[in-house]
Amino acid sequence: MDSSLDNLVTTEFISICVQDPRLHKEDFWHTYIDYEIYVHTNSMCFRKKTSCVRRSYSEFVWLRNCLEQNALIIDLPRLPPWNPFFSLKNPEQVNQRMKGLQEFLEIVLHTPFLLSDSRLHLFLQSDLSITKIEKCARGKTRYTVAEAIQRPSSGYVSRLEDKASFDSDCESTSSSGLGLSLDTSARGDHLLFFPSSDKDPELCSCLSESSSPHTER
Repeated sequence: MDSSLDNLVTTEFISICVQDPRLHKEDFWHTYIDYEIYVHTNSMCFRKKTSCVRRSYSEFVWLRNCLEQNALIIDLPRLPPWNPFFSLKNPEQVNQRMKGLQEFLEIVLHTPFLLSDSRLHLFLQSDLSITKIEKCARGKTRYTVAEAIQRPSSGYVSRLEDKASFDSDCESTSSSGLGLSLDTSARGDHLLFFPSSDKDPELCSCLSESSSPHTER
């Protein structure tokens, strides 16, 4: 009885939730939506056990391309397809895309081999731009992958290098007054838990891996 309870308590899990889509306007002609990615886990593959970042659809496309480089014979899950008639102001389309992005991450995080890619961890648990993720994963920054993930949002890494240079590469995530929350009442509905039964200590050296470069967008 006690043994089964111990197994239950120590079972590893990775919880991922894509939620809270927000509309941003960069200028008169360009708008985009980003999504909050919430991670909660006790897996040894993750430096940070809880995290929350915001990413756009184009950044998800970049992530899939990165993972595809190292996937070899693994059949990667598909992202929600690009739709030329996609409307940023259509709640049904936005929520459908958000659901597809979450399903993509659920499958990725349940594939142990993919957890060895440091770019995935930086994507999920740091506020670095895509450009900075590429540089950090290749060891071209003054801070390590672990430091980038563990830094507070106030800017720990920016104190390790020139702040102006760091900020110039960051994606804009500030709201312009057009902030739109389309599904905040259902945030908890997307939360799923996955037991990590295929733990491989070698693959779980996630944050020590270097990655090859990839062109953004």
